[in-house]
Amino acid sequence: MPVLTKTQLEELCQFDGPTICNALERFDIRPRTVGFALPGMQRRTAGDKPMIGYAATVKVSAMHPKAGAAEKLLAYYETVREMHDPTVIAVQDIDPSPIGSFWGEVQATVHKSLGAVGTITGGGVRDIKEVTELGFQFFSTHLLISHGYIHVEDFNCTVDVCGLTVNPGDLLFADHHGVVQIPHSVASQLADACRKAAAAELPMLEPCRKAIKEGRKPTIAELTEWRKAMEQKRQEK
Repeated sequence: MPVLTKTQLEELCQFDGPTICNALERFDIRPRTVGFALPGMQRRTAGDKPMIGYAATVKVSAMHPKAGAAEKLLAYYETVREMHDPTVIAVQDIDPSPIGSFWGEVQATVHKSLGAVGTITGGGVRDIKEVTELGFQFFSTHLLISHGYIHVEDFNCTVDVCGLTVNPGDLLFADHHGVVQIPHSVASQLADACRKAAAAELPMLEPCRKAIKEGRKPTIAELTEWRKAMEQKRQEK
């Protein structure tokens, strides 16, 4: 698995989620309707900087006590410790409806010490203030007050997080728009593609902005011309 340098990862964080998605379309390597989390995933901790990292995966449950939970948790920690940094923890909550939070100040602190920068979870999170101050990032579908009987059911496996299939080692990008998986085959080329994707919109944006500033409405003929120019730019590789 190719791994990006710290500089390459930081460069991708200069862009937002929609630009990442637009740039991925330029490679035409998957349908435009897959590769991202469905509605419901929300950023819970404060801050605007995107999160990016390699996925460590885990399935959890909180409905009932589980024998051997402590030992399994430690075995899971070992996989996080061995993952490429930075790590994003992808959590599938397998309960019928999330009832206990895997995440709080303690788990966030432990995971940060192991190289993780944040989580995406189809379950819940809590201790938002403390975790924000820690600098760990929470993206979740739920806020929960209790941890119930939370325990690890499985780890280092394929998980489903809010409709996104995540495998161990997947490169994940998240911001306030949602979460997108970046294929390794194009990751090193993606920053350049983001710049091109943003530039391709200028033939439409710039004349519309000028019209707004001038206080006039563009004609449909003008919009047709500008959109055609934008689409031509989008087709350029």
